[in-house]
Amino acid sequence: MSNDTPSSQERRDTVDRVWGWHAADLVAVAVIGVAVGAVFWLWNILWTVTTPLFVAFPPGQAVIYGMWMISGVLGGLIIRKPGAALLTSVVAASVSAVLGNHWEIIVLFHGALQGILPELVFLLLGYRRWGMGAAVLAAAVAGLSPAIRDNVFYNLTWPLGYQIAYALIAVASSAAIAGVGARLLTTALAKAGALAPFPSARG
Repeated sequence: MSNDTPSSQERRDTVDRVWGWHAADLVAVAVIGVAVGAVFWLWNILWTVTTPLFVAFPPGQAVIYGMWMISGVLGGLIIRKPGAALLTSVVAASVSAVLGNHWEIIVLFHGALQGILPELVFLLLGYRRWGMGAAVLAAAVAGLSPAIRDNVFYNLTWPLGYQIAYALIAVASSAAIAGVGARLLTTALAKAGALAPFPSARG
């Protein structure tokens, strides 16, 4: 006779739902990471060709930075398991590195950091909240990575006002493109039936 009570069984089901990884989750990490990594490669080109447009105000180019934050947020929203945001971001960065980018292998470090930050937000939310607010918050926090890192390593000679503007624009871009964008894309994929194996299939 089983000693399990309904409450203990329910707790185990919850733990498995939140923490238990399955083959479909790993496949999703790979698919999302590869697809977004290819987009990153295209975005690298876009960044290069649009640079002359921001000669008068270089911090303004950060308005398109948010796309590079989308992998971790999207992976977290779709898979909804601990580590999903981090793993998806690292895979996307790896694909970007293989295809070629300005930052070469260091992009893996950037990818890890940009995955850890939204991962921490989802963790603090108990891996229970996946709405627009959670997505925007996770993306905005991810945007703190380039906001701080780029000013320290690349924009050090800029006036302080430029550095502050760059940081604010990068965070806002991340919230809009990676946060709102990832949430809307998750909803669209759910409605199309593409997320059937995942809790995110419910939107």
